[in-house]
Amino acid sequence: MRRLSEQVITVIALLIAVVWSLPTLGLLISSFRPPSLISTTGWWTALLPPWQFTLQNYVQVITAQGLGRAFINSVIIAVPSTILPALIGSFAAFAFAWMRFPARNTIFFLIISLQIIPLQIALVPLLQIFTNIGLTGQYAAVWLAHTAFGLPFAIFLLRNFFAALPRDLLEAAYVDGASNFRLFWTIVLPLSLPALASLVIFQFLWVWNDLLVALIFLGGNPQNAPMTLTIASLVGSYGENDQVLTAAAFLSMALPLVIFFALQRYFIRGILAGSVKG
Repeated sequence: MRRLSEQVITVIALLIAVVWSLPTLGLLISSFRPPSLISTTGWWTALLPPWQFTLQNYVQVITAQGLGRAFINSVIIAVPSTILPALIGSFAAFAFAWMRFPARNTIFFLIISLQIIPLQIALVPLLQIFTNIGLTGQYAAVWLAHTAFGLPFAIFLLRNFFAALPRDLLEAAYVDGASNFRLFWTIVLPLSLPALASLVIFQFLWVWNDLLVALIFLGGNPQNAPMTLTIASLVGSYGENDQVLTAAAFLSMALPLVIFFALQRYFIRGILAGSVKG
């Protein structure tokens, strides 16, 4: 009965995965179809011969609609906005997990409580500050904003994982004369790849799919606009051209999918970091 129940759960999970993936599959197939077929037939008809696929949709959206430049802008925004919270958050998480200083738990609680503060209430004062110092419309404004908004979760996730590392291992390194900095770089970080990979996936997806922060801080500079802003303008200007939107939407999904599948083996271990001990 137990084996049968496991098989039933596996079948149900596979069915859910197939149903969940159908919209993505339909989007991918439609992005390669001619405009005349997209408007007259369903995407599933493309699976039957005669097959009619074209790359013209991608050529048009990359060249004529400027999505190629927007893709580069998204990469320029997403990479530093992912690395900075991961790096700064790992330093802070190590301090909260293994270093002793006054009011450590109180400060940690205050930082974690920042996760419940809505993002929107910080945008107006941040915009005023960035405008006063001349950062509005620059990549640095978005980097700083995403780093600040992503640090509470980064510290929370990494601190739980760091605290679950074997104490004997770290104490042995201290006895051998290792400093906190050396201990962090040579022992803690290599052992924390699952948690770091989970954090990178979450932060990268959040930054890559962000529209609000980019709209507020980069809305006045179209040259630095990421894909979310460019695709939003396509929806408003070219809503009748389904082939352009399907190609643009799948281009926006391609890199996050690559990142996720490249790091997915660490994802489950990382997201469960610190949930059990021993």
